[in-house]
Amino acid sequence: MDRRGQGRTWIIGVVFGWMKKYMTAACLLLPTILIAFPVILILTGSVVDSLEMRQYLLPVFGSGEGYIRWKLMPDYPTFEHYGRLLFMTPAFFVLFWNSVKFVVCILAGQLLVGVPAAWAFASYQVRGSRVLFALYVVLMLMPFQVTMLSSYLVLDRLALMNTHSAVIFPAVFSTFPIFLSYGGFRAIPPQLFEAARIDGAGEWRIFVRIALPLGKSGLLSAIVLGFLEYWNLMEQPLAFLEDKALWPLSLYLPEISWMQAGFALCASFITLIPAAFVFVLGQDYLEQGIIYSGLKE
Repeated sequence: MDRRGQGRTWIIGVVFGWMKKYMTAACLLLPTILIAFPVILILTGSVVDSLEMRQYLLPVFGSGEGYIRWKLMPDYPTFEHYGRLLFMTPAFFVLFWNSVKFVVCILAGQLLVGVPAAWAFASYQVRGSRVLFALYVVLMLMPFQVTMLSSYLVLDRLALMNTHSAVIFPAVFSTFPIFLSYGGFRAIPPQLFEAARIDGAGEWRIFVRIALPLGKSGLLSAIVLGFLEYWNLMEQPLAFLEDKALWPLSLYLPEISWMQAGFALCASFITLIPAAFVFVLGQDYLEQGIIYSGLKE
């Protein structure tokens, strides 16, 4: 092949490489935009004036004819909804602290109950442990609707209905954090534990000094996923709590009309901030937790 042919081949290769690069970027950018678009609409809608919101949503809440329209940047942005929500709506803060209480108590309880259980399954191979762990996995796959009636009967018998404990206690004994923490502990080479036992370390010292620091990725992934799940609780509070003052923030939604739409979007955006913050901080641990959960015995 002469130099002209080699140069033509090189140019074709560069063009195809350039096209492949930008086509890949476009294919990845499109789903990103589709996923982020609802969040953008919530953010822009939270600063839309009530009268301007009426113009956008009149076909829905008015005559029912025509199509709604929306602007990514409102003509007259305002923070009146944020001022009303943060300074004139004490019920919002009551439900906010209810959500904080749910998340903190549930995650603390899961660490106290689930982490030692995961360590026991991963470290001590006794007769029947694999069968029991398989049972745990099956329980993890069961949705809330399947266990709702039995949980209701137990909580009612314990006189815990219509209390925060009715939501906290069943979640504390969830099997999902055990499953994730188990994967983190199983990734630790067992030779480390044997060497520590030979040096005279007790089981508690091995658990605190070796297992927890080396298996923290599985624990942190369980905490991040648990936060995202329990911050957005909906079914459990609706099933077990009658008093609306006990509800979490995820159930705070005023009666939607064109006058309340901007206020509701503002509340939705503020509710989204803690979940997004925790997700950004813990996304690396989420990836490691997924890797651990896929490890084979």
